[in-house]
Amino acid sequence: MFDLTVVGGGMVGASIAAYMAQQGWQVALVEAQQPEPFEASQPADLRVSAVSQRSQQWLEQSGAWQAVTAMRLCPYRRLQAFERPEHSVEFNAASINQSELGHIVENRLLQLACWQQFPKSLQLFCPARVTALQQDADSAQLTLDNGDCLHSRLVIAADGARSTLRQLAGMGTRGWRYAQGCLVAHVVTELPQQDVTWQQFTESGPKAFLPLPGQQGSLVWYDSVPKVQQLAAMSPAALSQAMMAAFPAQLGQIEVQRATWFPLQRLHALSYYEKRLVLVGDAAHAIHPMAGQGVNLGFADAALLCQLLQEKGVAVLEQPQMLLARYQQQRQPQNWLMMSSMDALYQGFCSRWPLVRQLRQLGLVLAGRSALLKKLVTRYATG
Repeated sequence: MFDLTVVGGGMVGASIAAYMAQQGWQVALVEAQQPEPFEASQPADLRVSAVSQRSQQWLEQSGAWQAVTAMRLCPYRRLQAFERPEHSVEFNAASINQSELGHIVENRLLQLACWQQFPKSLQLFCPARVTALQQDADSAQLTLDNGDCLHSRLVIAADGARSTLRQLAGMGTRGWRYAQGCLVAHVVTELPQQDVTWQQFTESGPKAFLPLPGQQGSLVWYDSVPKVQQLAAMSPAALSQAMMAAFPAQLGQIEVQRATWFPLQRLHALSYYEKRLVLVGDAAHAIHPMAGQGVNLGFADAALLCQLLQEKGVAVLEQPQMLLARYQQQRQPQNWLMMSSMDALYQGFCSRWPLVRQLRQLGLVLAGRSALLKKLVTRYATG
């Protein structure tokens, strides 16, 4: 009998498994595929995240952040937002006496760093997938595709937006697909601009630059799905030219190395728990990636759930419903607020109505002139 079984060994699930196993809990982890070992010569992963200081503090508790810094990452000290570059609003870490606002890190390296912290006591079932879930008064039973049956006091579903466990438990969701896709390109940059991340708002969708080490970067282009598919089908040379024509001139010359695209969706679970099953990360909420907050919301879920479990101890797993209700009470409204804020930004900056256009331009001007507002936004950006 395990105290906890974590299903999903991605960034969020692996961070929970590493931390709780280090604290002496009996932990199992079920995952379909191990992360690839790191080599400095490897190209950067196409999927990257803007990791806030709050998320960094959570990862430091298990040693995962120290492992990330031993691989590669890129701190950013400035955050810019604009429709036209000449009217840019800048948020600077120096304004709140911080050395940086956060770090851009490849998702694969965040996952790998967490895996490197697994103690020997953690039981890993990999490669394996869950095929059945049964819950009773005392435990939850998971059947795996290799025939194993795991008994646990609590099951933590960290298996993504298409969560198998959420579906097996019959837990409902609310959400929709956006009328946009997202193109992500790994590029080499002519200009050194590794201390800043910026986002340009256009009526066809935002365009963003996220810095990576060594004059590299990640460019993000939101647009209609047909447009994004057309861009993704281009050769690297043709896509480089298209991006330099569409992005602001401050980007400079670029050379696309690789690119991909994916559709966008919003999803929010109606409940975060069902008996002895609890949802974390994308299994509970999938957010528009415009501000790069998805992984930070997931790490905030992980940190709170682990904090509550540690405060109460293993005995709480006899009747975990009150603890899970407390977890949901704190995390569900915060996640909903962030999701709704991103939707408001998305709708506001994509609107072609003249009044909305005037209001958003006025908002950017006021934000640029208000030292207090800039400081508040800058603090929020750090988590």
